[in-house]
Amino acid sequence: MAKKLRKTNLPSKPDEEQKKEAPSVRKTKIRVIGVGGGGSSIVSEIASRVEKASFVVANTDIQALRIASRKALRFQFGQNFTHGLGTGMNAEIGEISAQNEKEKIKKLLEGQDLCIIVACLGGGVGSGAAPVFAKISKDLGNLTYGIFTLPFKFEGDRKMEIAKNALEKLKLKLNALSIIPNEKIFQIIDKDTPIRAALSAINKNLADSLQGLIEMIYQPGLINIDFADLRTVLQGQGRLAYLNTIEVEGANRSEESIKKVLNSPLYPYSIKGAKGVLLNIAGEKNLGLSEISQISKSISELSNKEAKIIFGISQNKKYSGIIKTTLLAAGCGPLKIFPGKVKRIKNRRKKVVPKKAEIKPPQKKRLKSKSKVKRKTRKIIKKQRKPKITNKKKNKAKRTPKPEVNQIKILAAEPKKEEPKESSPQSFFQIRRNAIQIKKETERAEKEMLEKEEFWEIPAFLRKKKFSIQ
Repeated sequence: MAKKLRKTNLPSKPDEEQKKEAPSVRKTKIRVIGVGGGGSSIVSEIASRVEKASFVVANTDIQALRIASRKALRFQFGQNFTHGLGTGMNAEIGEISAQNEKEKIKKLLEGQDLCIIVACLGGGVGSGAAPVFAKISKDLGNLTYGIFTLPFKFEGDRKMEIAKNALEKLKLKLNALSIIPNEKIFQIIDKDTPIRAALSAINKNLADSLQGLIEMIYQPGLINIDFADLRTVLQGQGRLAYLNTIEVEGANRSEESIKKVLNSPLYPYSIKGAKGVLLNIAGEKNLGLSEISQISKSISELSNKEAKIIFGISQNKKYSGIIKTTLLAAGCGPLKIFPGKVKRIKNRRKKVVPKKAEIKPPQKKRLKSKSKVKRKTRKIIKKQRKPKITNKKKNKAKRTPKPEVNQIKILAAEPKKEEPKESSPQSFFQIRRNAIQIKKETERAEKEMLEKEEFWEIPAFLRKKKFSIQ
């Protein structure tokens, strides 16, 4: 007879206690937010290509939000100020619209580990509202990274000014930021390319770079990179970042991948002097150690000597004959796009100082000479108005130093006026002149005094020379 098997009471489901004891790994949450019309169009295109991240498009314009991708959450704000329209290139309206929706924006960004803010600077919503989104995200403790584009040159200086002012505000409210001027598109595409295809070229490049970054964090590898490594590299304030992902195949794939990953045509700066580097190299199982060392060595040589360099290696069958390199460098060298306040002050000083030096000295000299002449002319007029003037007193008053040659010529040119010989009653009434006569005499006296002053101001050795020549 067959032996009866004992029934064992094995649990069909794991106990609740075992569930509690099992270690739980928290999934990293990444949210990509497009602010404004340009930022929303970029995020809409990226959302259809990138997985494992949530996407949001935020704008004041209802019509622009209707065109946005269905894979992205639509967020409208500033209805009380814009009434469902745009801001008309006014950054202040964009900022106020976002400030009044702070609580809604908080709920949108709560519980996220990494917030990536994408905006096209130069407009009203992107330039005004993006700093508000960035500040709220950083205050919540999220790692905040910004990707921004600058306007074309043909859009005018005013738009570039708005973009620069927005960058100055964003630097203080972000951990890191990448800057892509729209003018760099012409290095990727032909001039005859339609504008929609041209802008899509930038969106494709950004989509590839973000996809490489997200894969690097989520996918396990032979040498793994996780969110803690990303936090180490991006930790700081307003650090300039460089993000690029490339795929290369062929015989010299390691050399080509170095050139392409380090020389992105979209960035106006390089990774030179970077203080934090995150590098991931993905390939098939035949990925060689020499290829990995060649790529990592060339990148470490360009970065800062004291830089934190974290690299990972991942292998997958889908990368057959391909090397996929993702590079994120933070703390790159200074960028000239940021406005310099010191230069403006120096230029102002150069313009103002010479004007003051030219205007002030002649004013002082003229004021002194006129005041002296007026005082002396008043004294002369008082003497002339006295009723009794004898011939002796007149002779004494007219006594002046011996005139030289220049003075003799001046006196000879003037007509001699006859004076009354006796102080008779008739001569007394002639001395009392009317206002017109007194005015003429004062003007004549002023001229005489000015000529005398000019003469006596000439040094003695110059006067002698003049006399000898004449």
